[in-house]
Amino acid sequence: MPKYTWDHIHLRTANPEATAQWYERMLGAEVIRSMQQGKPRIDLKLGGANIFIAQVLTVSGIDAVVADLKAKGVEFTREPTTVRPGVRVAFLRAPEGVSIELLDRNIA
Repeated sequence: MPKYTWDHIHLRTANPEATAQWYERMLGAEVIRSMQQGKPRIDLKLGGANIFIAQVLTVSGIDAVVADLKAKGVEFTREPTTVRPGVRVAFLRAPEGVSIELLDRNIA
């Protein structure tokens, strides 16, 4: 059987700085701050794993947002779905196979 290892893990959060500080303070993670494409980036090293922290892309009115993006030719890998009461998500495919999560907490 092949041996599997983690290259990296992604964490999505509304507050990357607070998340990084918690992992540093509570679990002893090493926080690595850098710039990527002119924007601040926060990564962690924890237990030998690279953890990339990124902000969740939030929207209001996810169904209309998805319809607008589809009209522009954006491909979705997951249609808008209610994951729990009051929270809907959708995933779109960006260049290079990047997956972007849209999160709507403002549904009626």
